[in-house]
Order: sequence, then structure tokens, then C-alpha cells
Amino acid sequence: MADHPDPALPVAAPPAAPVRWLLIGLALASLVLGIVGLFLPVLPTVPFILLSAWAAARSSPKLLAWLESHSAFGPMLTEWRRGGVVRRRAKWLATLTMGGSAIIMLLTLPKRWMALLAIAVMACVLLWLWRRPEKLPEADLPPA
Repeated sequence: MADHPDPALPVAAPPAAPVRWLLIGLALASLVLGIVGLFLPVLPTVPFILLSAWAAARSSPKLLAWLESHSAFGPMLTEWRRGGVVRRRAKWLATLTMGGSAIIMLLTLPKRWMALLAIAVMACVLLWLWRRPEKLPEADLPPA
């Protein structure tokens, strides 16, 4: 694996060993949860992958380089880092997944307020998500 693929980013001093190991654990656990979220509609993928990249950036350059060079995660992480970009396809997938989860919760949770609370949280996340840019600004696009 290569070192961090974007040499323009500043490199922070590594944290103390216990903090580093906690961050690596957080990065790996978040990565696993993000991958599981690909298959479970009630578990989000993108926030866990972003959290994994954040923790890896502070603890494991090799894990960060792997995430950023991954065919599925890499473009998403690069676009997020450069401008908070979330592609329209990802927005629609999140919307459909959360909608399906809302229906399942309404039909299965024993207390209606539990479902409504979760749906309110999902609605807030979707509102925030749909306000994110869908493309990098022209100045930030890589040369063709």
C-alpha cells in the first residue's frame, strides 16, 4: 500500500500509542459497520465510511491510503474531503433506504413514538444530505 495519496494535505504528529490504537479500532469498527450497512437497510454506510476515514487519517496512513484508493470508497472520500460533495445517486439511495426503514419501523416497532422519533432523525439527516453539493466546483476538478 502506498502512503497517503494527497501530499498537499498537512500531516499531523502521530498521537500517543493508546490514542492511536483506539483510533485504529474506531476506524476498523466503523469500516465493518459501513460494509454491513451495504446489506442492512437500517444501518447507514456513508457516515461510517467517513468516520473510518477520519479515524484512519489520525492513526493509520496505510488504512487511509487503502480507503482512498478503494474503487467504491475512494471517490466518495476524495469528493467529500475536497468539497463536502455527495453524489445524487448516493442521495437517492439514502432516501430510498431510509424510506424503506421508516415503513419497516412503522409496521414492526411496538410503540409508535419510537418509529416517529427515528423517522424525524432520518428526515433531519435527509434534509442535511440533500443540501450538500453534488459536484466539485470547476476549479477543484482534476485535469482531463
